[in-house]
Amino acid sequence: MSGIPAMILAAGRGERMRPLTDHTPKPLLEVRGKPLMQWPMEALAAGGFTDLVVNTAWLGGQIEARFGSRHGAATLRYSHESRDFGGALETAGGIVRALPALGEVFWVVAGDVFAPDFTFTRQAVDRFAASGRLAHLWLVPNPPHNPSGDFGIAADGSALTESAQKHTFSTIALYRAGLFAPPFCAIPSGNACGTKAALAPLLRAGMAAGAISAELYAGPWTDVGTPERLTALNEPGKPA
Repeated sequence: MSGIPAMILAAGRGERMRPLTDHTPKPLLEVRGKPLMQWPMEALAAGGFTDLVVNTAWLGGQIEARFGSRHGAATLRYSHESRDFGGALETAGGIVRALPALGEVFWVVAGDVFAPDFTFTRQAVDRFAASGRLAHLWLVPNPPHNPSGDFGIAADGSALTESAQKHTFSTIALYRAGLFAPPFCAIPSGNACGTKAALAPLLRAGMAAGAISAELYAGPWTDVGTPERLTALNEPGKPA
């Protein structure tokens, strides 16, 4: 199943990154000489995942102009939410919009997180496919800006909404299309009406049903959410 698609989330406005994002979409801001979103694009391609779907909204035309329909071994398709609906559809709304291009099992990663050592592997996909779960999330140690974390991990690998020890959702995950269908999501596949919907309620509902698993990733990871974090990553000799 190494040929499954991957979606790169690139539709956010990047309000906290202003003024840097006033004229440049956040995923095109550079970290160590490359646009932020190019790091996961290349990591996915290195793992054999070359069918990429990119959703865009704010200044989305710049993203397609930068990468076109091919980048290295990867083929890119676009879901232009701002062009089609006048603005971003939020994470779940954007995924449902792109669902016809994603199929049954797919990766999702945000285009504004920096995880240079994360590897996207066929083994992870095979384990997920065999598990019968609807999602598998990679969590990371809590950064200073999210000290309380998001989700926990049970002894059997199930993701938990409530836990004595919570970790932060990295945005990197494997999903089945079933999480974006009833009873978890009421938006029809393709989201022809452009309904906005957040991802967190779907994840919580899936966790309540025991349908979501998680693991902890301890490698370098940064949510590049402020100009200060971007500057820190670009300092010579600065670790991730």
